[in-house]
Amino acid sequence: MKLNNRLRVLRAEKEISQQVLADEVGISRQTVNSIERGKFNPSVVTALKMAEYFCVAVEDAFQLKEEEKDD
Repeated sequence: MKLNNRLRVLRAEKEISQQVLADEVGISRQTVNSIERGKFNPSVVTALKMAEYFCVAVEDAFQLKEEEKDD
């Protein structure tokens, strides 16, 4: 399963860069970029830290996305 996320939108609303978010949650800017692009799923701890930083529920920042199956 993959995660959809609203990190880019949340960052835009707060007018912060990927680097600022990375510094706040203790990860690299490249990791933030990979999470935003759906290339990497964050750990539970990282997802919770991000949601807390934006003052939103984790479910408002991340949603499960079912992968399409070839039948």
